[in-house]
Amino acid sequence: MKILVIHGPNLQLLGRRETEIYGESGLDEINRKLERTAAELGSEIEIVQSNHEGELLDLIGKAGSGFDAIVINPAAFTHTSVALRDALVAAGLPTVEVHLSNIYARDGFRRRSLIAPVVSGQISGFGPDSYTLGLEAAASLVRRKSGRPDRL
Repeated sequence: MKILVIHGPNLQLLGRRETEIYGESGLDEINRKLERTAAELGSEIEIVQSNHEGELLDLIGKAGSGFDAIVINPAAFTHTSVALRDALVAAGLPTVEVHLSNIYARDGFRRRSLIAPVVSGQISGFGPDSYTLGLEAAASLVRRKSGRPDRL
């Protein structure tokens, strides 16, 4: 099973940006933890970070031919990108939306996700663990879809 992990805009700044909200873990640390979790799950992952909406749309548009699922932290695009939402729908893959912070406990404009209604599920508020929980959920969705027993 192969899962695409997407980090959206400004996430390359993790560990330095608003640590009181996003924590002190940097993106490299999160990615290493994701790689360890993927190995434990017997899955392969590809990790991408981009600040460019068009690049993310291109990645998602091609994901259906090479991946079994998507884990995405759309970051600020969560609240603004109809295009990202449409791309995820078109990809037709099990998708888990993740956020480090609890977006529902933040500013009013951050409480609305355009992505949540079109994905399999959302995990938010668990810091870096949101990513590993999201990866575990995505792997579970793929196993169920293929009729394989779920290891969790």
